[in-house]
Amino acid sequence: MTRTPKLYVPAITPFAADLSVDVTRFVANSKALLNDGADGLAPFGTTSEANSMSVSERIDALDALIDGGIDPKRLIPGTGCAALTDTIALTRHATDRGCLGTLMLPPFYYKGVTDQGLVDSYSAIIDGVANSALRIYLYHIPQMTGVPITLNLIELLLKKHPGIFVGLKDSSGNWENTQSVIEAFPELESYSASEALIPQNVAAGGAGCISASANVNARNIVALMHALGTPDEAEIATGVTAVRKIFESLPLIPAIKAATALRHGDEAYAIVRPPFVRLGTEHNDALARAVAIAQGKAA
Repeated sequence: MTRTPKLYVPAITPFAADLSVDVTRFVANSKALLNDGADGLAPFGTTSEANSMSVSERIDALDALIDGGIDPKRLIPGTGCAALTDTIALTRHATDRGCLGTLMLPPFYYKGVTDQGLVDSYSAIIDGVANSALRIYLYHIPQMTGVPITLNLIELLLKKHPGIFVGLKDSSGNWENTQSVIEAFPELESYSASEALIPQNVAAGGAGCISASANVNARNIVALMHALGTPDEAEIATGVTAVRKIFESLPLIPAIKAATALRHGDEAYAIVRPPFVRLGTEHNDALARAVAIAQGKAA
């Protein structure tokens, strides 16, 4: 199956000096990312520090995006929590607001749970939301959750709930796993979490990319997608990979937020919630280079 690849940005969550959610900057930055050419946003995931936010904060922030003029059909907010009731509340709200879908972590506190237990959890969420418009994108990030989204689990979910599960984000960093999902379930939209894997993802029939560094480099990642199979692909890919490598050498989330602050000329974007700490000034040169490459200004 050949797809037109898409880029969804896991948009950062700006915080105010008192560590409350800065909805004004959140909406402004999210609109800037869409103006960079991203197909949509996947807020309230790992890069968004979502698991450092309350349910009410996430609901209010999503409302701010939509009420601020962002089309909910361009939003796949993260709604997966450790607590079943929290996941239901967030998913119901996102679905009622008309979002394209929800990007859902598995319940992640208890380890060693069975696939049947996970099926029961997802089934309870679907019953709790009780909305035929519900669409779920599974979120596989086992290095953080300790709870993998296995091929067996996907098969069980698709059989029990046809039409509900429409995609998967694979943040494992394991291309072989992504490829196995694409091959086993070509009907799903399978997204890689690294733009470096876009050529392989698209060639295999995947759906594109949901990448943290797209917060800084969305325009060039979109350009790479458009350049696949053309003489320009290699040159664009080199620049895209260079930006990603810079961020991979730094504490990722503080670095992404610091680069966003540099891009906007607004230090407030660099504020993180504990347990993260702001990036030190010793990384300023690396950040400046990443932003310069992203803006096409690197020497």
